[in-house]
Amino acid sequence: MDILRTITYQPTGHNKMCEQTLNKPCEFRRKRSEDPTHAAPEMSRIITDPTTGKCYCRGKVLGKGGFAKCYELTDLSTNKVYAAKIIPHSRVAKPHQREKIDREIELHRALHHRHIVHFYHHFEDKENIYILLEYCSRRSLAHILKARKVLTEPEVRYYLRQIVSGLKYLHEQEILHRDLKLGNFFINDTMDLKVGDFGLAAKLEPLENRRRTICGTPNYLSPEVLNKQGHGCESDVWALGCVMYTMLLGRPPFETTNLKETYRCIREARYTVPSSLSVHARQLVASMLSKNPEDRPSLDEIVRHDFFTQGFTPERLPPSCCHSAPDFHLSSPAKNFFKKAAAALFGGKKEKAKYYDNLGKFAKDDEEIYKLRHDLKKTSISQQSQKLKTEDESKPPATIEGKPGVLVKENSQQIRDTIRMIVRGTLGSCSSSSECLEDSTMGCVADGVGRVLRGCLESMPEADAFPKEQMNSSFQWVTKWVDYSNKYGFGYQLSDHTVGVLFNNGTHMSLLSDKKTVHYYAELGQCSVFSTAEAPEQFINQVTILKYFAHYMEENLMDGGDLPSIMDKSKPRLYLLQWLKSDRALMMLFNDGTFQVNFYHDHTKIIICNQNEEYLLTYINEDRISTTFRLATLLASGCSVDLRNRMEYALNMLLQRCN
Repeated sequence: MDILRTITYQPTGHNKMCEQTLNKPCEFRRKRSEDPTHAAPEMSRIITDPTTGKCYCRGKVLGKGGFAKCYELTDLSTNKVYAAKIIPHSRVAKPHQREKIDREIELHRALHHRHIVHFYHHFEDKENIYILLEYCSRRSLAHILKARKVLTEPEVRYYLRQIVSGLKYLHEQEILHRDLKLGNFFINDTMDLKVGDFGLAAKLEPLENRRRTICGTPNYLSPEVLNKQGHGCESDVWALGCVMYTMLLGRPPFETTNLKETYRCIREARYTVPSSLSVHARQLVASMLSKNPEDRPSLDEIVRHDFFTQGFTPERLPPSCCHSAPDFHLSSPAKNFFKKAAAALFGGKKEKAKYYDNLGKFAKDDEEIYKLRHDLKKTSISQQSQKLKTEDESKPPATIEGKPGVLVKENSQQIRDTIRMIVRGTLGSCSSSSECLEDSTMGCVADGVGRVLRGCLESMPEADAFPKEQMNSSFQWVTKWVDYSNKYGFGYQLSDHTVGVLFNNGTHMSLLSDKKTVHYYAELGQCSVFSTAEAPEQFINQVTILKYFAHYMEENLMDGGDLPSIMDKSKPRLYLLQWLKSDRALMMLFNDGTFQVNFYHDHTKIIICNQNEEYLLTYINEDRISTTFRLATLLASGCSVDLRNRMEYALNMLLQRCN
């Protein structure tokens, strides 16, 4: 925890500095008054507030700073845990040192905002000063970035919005933070960000009276601070630009091997931006890192920038983001995206033009999308549903229940009851097992996978670990998915970059990796092939929706594992037969028997496929690392309890697919 690691310094003639110092606060100029060979007395585990009589138990060290250490501190009467900044009196013996601590306490205790670390209490005894602060169990953004290396743009938007919210509150209180960096942004148990460490914070002064002391962390200092022109709100915005750059690319923009060169780059606002960074991200970083403070955006202008308005921001991040990249499959971002898409497609001319101008990412051959004038309710999806009703009267009906958004009129029970699901399981689960048509191709596929998996689980011995015998394999699997069945259907991307949509009427459409060829399945095994440019009129709207799914997943979702993909052209094309969601996992069953289950809470995955007449099981762990076994090997050797539990859950989902 870097909450304490900052101190003001006055630079003199020192030019040399080791590389690792550049990302640490400027404490290298501080002189230690105590004898380093003299060990400090051991601090008591039980600490008593002499004023209130409350007792606290000191726990593990959270961080170290120039003056103090930060510990977990538990109130023994309430069990409430605090982050306690403990400062020995011996370290603040000089008047100016004690004044600094008192100033920090006075400033911090008056702050109350959801994105500011909360100040609870302070007291002191004969040995130490104790400052009790809000405990953030997930440490800081610095720890997250150390584990992750880089963050995704949706995560960066999520964190930046909260930083800006807290920073705006500070500036409204006429307070400058003056040491914004990843180590001073703390994350609590619910993944809320809190701005902390006010050791260098100061009141905003008029221009002529501004502080001209150089303080902060070298890599995040602004040109005007280095040039001793004083601190203003613009200096915090500069540091925020450095923070954004660091989150996206894993290193600060002005990082070099020595302090002198770093300062030269900062004064010249000279840094490099790789082409991998999105256009909007580059533009926002460039504006915040403008050499002239007056050219930098205000905090309100930052959150109105296209980087925020043209990309989705998650409402909440899962705790797994602290150590692994998120899998943005939740429906809320998708809903926002498709809501805009639908408005552009089927709204008025102004909405179409505005959306097209803002999006700016589709290829020119997609411009025809924006010329569509059909009402979505009259699209081929609904038309084909009506057609199915009249053509298949001789077949027993399959009632669709429990899912919103089927594209038929709500008040027509007869239509709703007679719609056929040509590709079984369109909406994830049927109403009862009797309607699953077990003699269909889908039933045969599911039965085959189920028998093999059940046989393995019933005969597999108990074991504590994975078998030693593992193998390399390549097959198609789902790397990304979007559930938008309340309007259109279920979309997914395969590892060869084919995108498929299982529409709400039971038809299936795939956009191949060339982004030009479409495969359309109206019945199992019967495929129609056409290009996106020459789609039959009755399929134009479905192709449009398919493209939106493809674009959304390409721009916003990350791949779910490290498996390679080698397309075997001798095998039939993979397409989805059925999907099912529970409160714990997503199940997907494909035409060739490939069976995949994604677990939400830790992003682990199980994939079962048949290759060369042999069933294989691949397990992708929470770090997105895959391991493949023969089911025969698991049958003989067993596997870990964790994997067995997932296999049992997957089998139950397969058995319940029509319940």
